[in-house]
Amino acid sequence: MEILSKVENGNFVLSFVGRIDSSNANEAEQLINEQRAGHEDKNIIIDAEKLEYISSAGLRIILRLRKSQPGLRIINTSSEVYDIFEMTGFTEMIKVEKAYRVLSVEGCEVIGQGSNGVVYRIDPDTIIKVYRNPDALPEIRKERELARKALVIGIPTAIPYDVVRVGDGYGSVFELLNAKSFAKLMLDQPQNMDEYIDMYVKLLKDIHNTEENDDVMPSMKNVAVQWAEFDRDYLPEPYGDKLVQLVKAVPESRHVLHGDYHVKNVMMQDGEALLIDMDTLCTGNPIFELGSIYNAYEGFAIVDHTCVERFLGIPFELADKIWKKTLELYVDTDDLEKVHEVEEKAKLIGLMRLLRRTIKREPDNKDFIETCKNQICHLLDNIDDLSL
Repeated sequence: MEILSKVENGNFVLSFVGRIDSSNANEAEQLINEQRAGHEDKNIIIDAEKLEYISSAGLRIILRLRKSQPGLRIINTSSEVYDIFEMTGFTEMIKVEKAYRVLSVEGCEVIGQGSNGVVYRIDPDTIIKVYRNPDALPEIRKERELARKALVIGIPTAIPYDVVRVGDGYGSVFELLNAKSFAKLMLDQPQNMDEYIDMYVKLLKDIHNTEENDDVMPSMKNVAVQWAEFDRDYLPEPYGDKLVQLVKAVPESRHVLHGDYHVKNVMMQDGEALLIDMDTLCTGNPIFELGSIYNAYEGFAIVDHTCVERFLGIPFELADKIWKKTLELYVDTDDLEKVHEVEEKAKLIGLMRLLRRTIKREPDNKDFIETCKNQICHLLDNIDDLSL
């Protein structure tokens, strides 16, 4: 056992080396107190990079330190030591950070992206989702929990098996042996387009036919109501009020939604379609999902069609075909008027979301904002119910 210390960036950093257990805990605590003398006012960081093992006697030392410095945190823990902290409940009381592997995505193929991150292929067997938020560990834990829940209730998905550092941020690593996105399959094998869209829509329906009653997944309706209430202030008064009323009137539902369903988030592995990018998993009426799908293929491109190619890697003409075929198969009717009715509802949900997003993120994009507002008002003239 060895205890090293230094002052760094105004913090008192303690490095634990070796093993701390009942045989040397008293000696360790004495060394800590001696080295900390004169630095009692500084925040404590415990660097556990070289800590091989810690027993309950060592954990009690940390608890006593935390009593004097509530902001104490532990960094660079190995997986084995982290398991000890997690099993004993320390991760719920103290911020404990793992020592993560470092990976680079330089030169790697981008196979998908969304608002929360970008998905890269590292090699034929491995993909990595790199999160945009540099402090994404809570998001990663949430996505892992949602992915596990989805798998338990029968939705095929990839489960992340490792968390790594990528630059200044974090990434989740998935094993997908020789898997290809549906976007790539449709580009490379246009002769099999109908077969792939059939599989794509079948998986979508399987997801929507699954119910989740444990409140692990958030309600999409609650989020959509917030979008509508935001947009109300930017729409002519009768239209804004009607939009909020329509969204609030959508029936509650515990049916599962992916939340970001498009051809780059559906992979083919060994003849099976499975999902990636599970942080948007939620529950609600399927119209909310169709609104998101509309955005992926057409909504983002209402002013500039090249947006689709930048986002999905496929030309707008193909995206338009996928959207229309998806809608026809999903609604499952020869009644073109019914298909059009569902499409108009999906557009309204999608454009409502895009209007809020653009006003908040790109307020200078006036053409896009005005186009969204005009189309939303036109749709509201003809829609009196949003549910499917």
